[in-house]
Amino acid sequence: MKRIGLISDTHGFLDDAVFKHFDECDEIWHAGDFGNIQLADQLAAFKPLRGVYGNIDGKDVRISYPEDLRFMCEGVDVWMTHIGGYPGRYDARIRTELYNNPPKLFISGHSHILKVIFDKKIGTLHLNPGAAGKQGWHKVRSLLRFSVSEEKILNLEIIELGTR
Repeated sequence: MKRIGLISDTHGFLDDAVFKHFDECDEIWHAGDFGNIQLADQLAAFKPLRGVYGNIDGKDVRISYPEDLRFMCEGVDVWMTHIGGYPGRYDARIRTELYNNPPKLFISGHSHILKVIFDKKIGTLHLNPGAAGKQGWHKVRSLLRFSVSEEKILNLEIIELGTR
């Protein structure tokens, strides 16, 4: 079993509470818009980090992190991208591949809207952790924490960090 801390849209701001909430996690996954490479390095120094770059990220982040990341975690096919949309409104760039070869877990950021939606059409759980940073239109900063074990996503928790 792996415990995962999922974060997105930090935009260069990393709340100290993230370290407390992700202390028992095995890995941190960042769904883009780190804001700067120093923030990514801070997370990577704390726990193993997987991430994708977002639309505001500069060359330094884009050199270190891909636009799309597809990998297996405890038997679960995971696809993470920053601008991915959500069930019924997937981004045109990834829609065809998503429908032709759906992962079990699809993660995106970008919208700053926390979403947990099961897409019955393709059998995929979609997660967007909302935004953990202070820039944007969201009112509450948020994270997700969950476990992956034996091809299942378990113990999903929504964590609110406070107002923007």
